[in-house]
Amino acid sequence: MSDERPTGSVLDVVGLTATVGGSPLVEDVTLSVTAGELVALVGASGSGKSVTVRAALGLSASGVHIDAGRLTLAGRDVRALSERRWRDVRGRHVGYVGQEALGALDPLRPVGREVADALRLHTDLSARERVEAVRGALEAVGLDPALATDGRTAGTLSGGMRQRALIAAATIADPGLLVADEPTTALDAGIALTVMEQLRAAQLRGTGVLVVTHDLGLVAGWADRVVVMDGGRVVEAGRTADVLGSPQHAATRALVRAARTADGPVRGATVGSAGTPHVLAADALRRSYSGIDAVRAVSLAVGRGRVLGVVGASGSGKTTVARMLLGLEAPDDGTVTLDGEPWAPLPERDRRARRPRIAAVVQDPGATFDDRWDVDRVLADALTHGRARRATGALGDQVDAALEQVGLDPALRRRSPRTLSGGQRQRLAIARALATEPEVMVLDEPVTALDATVQDAVLTLLERLRDDTGVAMVFVSHDLRAVRRLADEVLVVHAGAVVESGPAEEVLGRPTSPVTVRLVDAAARLAAGPARAV
Repeated sequence: MSDERPTGSVLDVVGLTATVGGSPLVEDVTLSVTAGELVALVGASGSGKSVTVRAALGLSASGVHIDAGRLTLAGRDVRALSERRWRDVRGRHVGYVGQEALGALDPLRPVGREVADALRLHTDLSARERVEAVRGALEAVGLDPALATDGRTAGTLSGGMRQRALIAAATIADPGLLVADEPTTALDAGIALTVMEQLRAAQLRGTGVLVVTHDLGLVAGWADRVVVMDGGRVVEAGRTADVLGSPQHAATRALVRAARTADGPVRGATVGSAGTPHVLAADALRRSYSGIDAVRAVSLAVGRGRVLGVVGASGSGKTTVARMLLGLEAPDDGTVTLDGEPWAPLPERDRRARRPRIAAVVQDPGATFDDRWDVDRVLADALTHGRARRATGALGDQVDAALEQVGLDPALRRRSPRTLSGGQRQRLAIARALATEPEVMVLDEPVTALDATVQDAVLTLLERLRDDTGVAMVFVSHDLRAVRRLADEVLVVHAGAVVESGPAEEVLGRPTSPVTVRLVDAAARLAAGPARAV
């Protein structure tokens, strides 16, 4: 562990520029982090946040050229460090928590060894002392201390558990600087609160913390200062209350406006889809793995033009329910009906003719696109499999109309999906889903990884599509703000079972189940931030 706690500036970046082939990714970026403060780096997708952080930590991809007037960590000039020297700095002087926890942790290596690496490389602690330190670090982030020695690997942990293990690994050597890139993305409110409390604890020990995030609600409650990026440049910086309370730049104003929209009123509804016939229904679904029930006795129904929100903590069974509704996994018990007719369990050959009636939108649509296909082919393929098979009109005109329906420029037709922004890819995924003229859309965390402005645009699009087309939606999410905005009814899942259900305004406004109370309370505490001494 660090022998001396740094004071003053632990990160000082002045005039940082990153280029590829002479084209700038970020330009003239200046930011700093002082010991004992939490700074938030915010901006829309593609604004340059992650590029800046990775450049400052010597983690830029091959071919990226970095230049800076000043770049110091704990007072040490790191502009000319070799990779070998960087390895000595990382872990000892700076801890890094990346957005993709599974990619940062070896899925086949014991978690205890992963967490202990910084101690093994940078301290003289004995093996026994390292094990005790790892147990303490795991317990501090709400993980089972037995992970220190029981051989469980990162690949066996849930997403939230992997993120907490990564924080334990990043903080165990007590570095002077801790950098966390989207540390709460894809986490439910309870786990996100635990993560932020751990970052806050490090801050109180005197660590400087830099958090990269698109969540302005999180920034408002937890950050001392905020730095806003847009188009690869810093456009605004200052005390959090000043920047968010009176934003000066158009990019900041857009982020603040979108964040406020996300906290709008609950849509509200009556139970049972207000008498609307059920388009999709499930009865007593059960699914087990290795003898352990992941889902047990889950029943639900959604009617035309209605939105059912399915919420719960990480590992509660939400995604398994979604996959059974889509017919991607067969239930061990229970049934799913589509338009009153059996849907699952059935052989896929018996469902194939009706498959276009139900569509899916997932959190990472990029993984579902064929890299060899351009946007035109993605949509043309979906259009030719629609229920009506689009008997009239040229296919190219239909592709243009599909793009325009979700607010995309038809000029994108010849682009590869991987060259689109996160928000554009999500809109393309929605366009593809709508192309078959579905009666039901199952959306699994469709806005979680999007910045506030793009999230607002996608939610607005879903609202319009629901109202214009009457499509029924099952909206699976841990983001209670998004669920409050979109859902008519809410189903709360815990340990694979439904613990509360009803109109959104009742379930989220006046929860009765201890599970729901904890989720709502954690979301409120996460938004409020830690109590600060006056």
